[in-house]
Amino acid sequence: MAIIKKREARKSVRQAGWITLDGGFAARACQVIDLSASGAKITVDDPTSVTNKVKLGFSRDGRAGRACDVVWRRGKTLGVKFSGA
Repeated sequence: MAIIKKREARKSVRQAGWITLDGGFAARACQVIDLSASGAKITVDDPTSVTNKVKLGFSRDGRAGRACDVVWRRGKTLGVKFSGA
């Protein structure tokens, strides 16, 4: 019998956010579609420029953000999982 892993409850936020690429230099605007305790779904204008590790925050300065790993990509929409770093 397969064990079904229940996903974290996601909250639809549709809020402007910022991602900072690994290394922390250029902050890029994104749209946070939904958010859970473990990650988020975001959209970006140029998904090809987004590395596999980013910091997601709600202010442009990037100091108050959470480290994330990009776990899936579908066009301009990305799924990120919050990491411990």
